[in-house]
Amino acid sequence: MNNKKLTMLKYIFEILLIISLSFMFYLNQPIVSKKVIFIPSGTINYIISHLSQKGFDLSKLDSLLLRLIGSPQSGWIDIGVYSLTRADFLYKISNEKAALRDVTLIPGETTFIFLNQLSSNLGLDRKILQEEYDKQSKIQEGAFVPNTYKIPIGISESILIEILLKESKKQMIDLSNKIFGSYDEKKWYKYISIASVIQKESANNEEMPLVSSVIYNRIKKGMKLQMDGTLNYGKYSHIKITPKRIREDKSIYNTYKNRGVPAIPVCNVSFEAIRAAIFPAETKYLYFMKSKNGVHDFACNYSTHLDNIKRATK
Repeated sequence: MNNKKLTMLKYIFEILLIISLSFMFYLNQPIVSKKVIFIPSGTINYIISHLSQKGFDLSKLDSLLLRLIGSPQSGWIDIGVYSLTRADFLYKISNEKAALRDVTLIPGETTFIFLNQLSSNLGLDRKILQEEYDKQSKIQEGAFVPNTYKIPIGISESILIEILLKESKKQMIDLSNKIFGSYDEKKWYKYISIASVIQKESANNEEMPLVSSVIYNRIKKGMKLQMDGTLNYGKYSHIKITPKRIREDKSIYNTYKNRGVPAIPVCNVSFEAIRAAIFPAETKYLYFMKSKNGVHDFACNYSTHLDNIKRATK
């Protein structure tokens, strides 16, 4: 073999060595990640673009590498550590899945109680959850849609609140568009406030339009709502309302002292309650009283209401 060929082979070898070393250096570069991340469905290029927008230092070369390693799985991915090599990161988003846990927000429950539940079930910091909610939510109460959510174990407090608020808002906008053909946030949350009272007071979904009619009828006549359920706000969600509590509570939620519907929702509400707030039944009812069988007796006048009270407490 002549010197020219030897020189050429040596040059090729050196180029390949440089490429190989550069490639190894690239794969061993550190990537800082949250322990649990979300991968959207789509092409590899779309996923890389999405992750880049979320602050991950990824490039078109990573797209090529993933075609060799395997396509990323969509959904929640358990990275497990905060810092790892690029090679490990690409492998994990192609092969790992996060463990999910069901957390259910019951209609009528307050955000205070729901955050307690999230903290307990997922091992999250209760104080940080509250801070993130206060930071990210425009309203103090009623921003979540009651549902069963599949939450990845290991998710951070900030990402969890962000996901729950975004998903809830999307569902609310969809419902508003179906009913009104548009979404007006200020108008919508007025209905959420009414719906929250309906949710707290109704024994079942069938009663909701009737309870709604009582609210509108009393407001129309200039009567105070005087409804116990409005005092089951925040940490008082499951506390029995007593005459002493009614006398001493000075919050905006006390409808024995304040007129109209509280400006801030009492709780998180179901879509059935929202529909009832928008479409109340056409009645002349002004009163209702829970009967012995657990549902309410409705009345148009006070004398009938007193009879219902006697029958329920007999």
